[in-house]
Amino acid sequence: MTTESDSTHVRVDKDGAIARVTLTRAAERNAVNTEMMAELDAACRSFATCEQTRAVIFCAQGNDFSIGADLKQPRFQGGETPTLLMRRRTIELGATLMRCIQDIHQPTICAVQGIATGAGACITSACDFRIGATNARIGYGEVRLGINLMWNAVPICVHLIGPSRAKQMIMTGRLFTADILERWGFLDAVVPPEQLHATALAWAEEYAALPPLSVQMIKRSINSVAGPLDRAIMHMDGDQWLLASMSGDFKEAVTAFFEKRTPTFTGD
Repeated sequence: MTTESDSTHVRVDKDGAIARVTLTRAAERNAVNTEMMAELDAACRSFATCEQTRAVIFCAQGNDFSIGADLKQPRFQGGETPTLLMRRRTIELGATLMRCIQDIHQPTICAVQGIATGAGACITSACDFRIGATNARIGYGEVRLGINLMWNAVPICVHLIGPSRAKQMIMTGRLFTADILERWGFLDAVVPPEQLHATALAWAEEYAALPPLSVQMIKRSINSVAGPLDRAIMHMDGDQWLLASMSGDFKEAVTAFFEKRTPTFTGD
């Protein structure tokens, strides 16, 4: 196995036809910050010129796949004062990353352990296949911060589990267990934690052994059929986030998170 990229927060390893993209902020429970997003984006784009790679595994170091956005970033602390124009451009990074993951030519398999919420759940959902450890708990916690789910992730969730269950996941912000998510179709398989990476590798090897041109064309066709209008419809989710992030409820939620108390929401 060779390490093709070893950035601050993301490592890319390649072994024959299989590539592995690993989140490496284990000490911060793989909380996603702007730097990690940029490194993931670069890793995803690199596969477009890699003919040898035929399947890609996404995984994470530590006990959790990712606890979501890093709330210590200045934009969550009121420390950033860019213009509205630049704030709008910055929040587009999430949707761009989701497209980069979806647009990887090769089949992608996500191996999820522990908690995957918010940005972690978004990255998971953007892959072609999801394998969860029995201890996996996945959800979209944005609503509990008084903000909407963005990154153009809403339609992907709806495609996977249908409108009613997507509303349960996104509107409640709860973490759902692996057995429920397998039954719903969000997870394709659930295995004991000690078998997670071996199972993901077996899936990757199966797809890597197939004719790459045909497999990659089929993937593109299915993605196009499943969500032809997704990006056109979801262009507004960043603007919704900008509005929500200026609310009193958002400020109360972030403050309560760091003070380890239950927030009180007023609708302001």
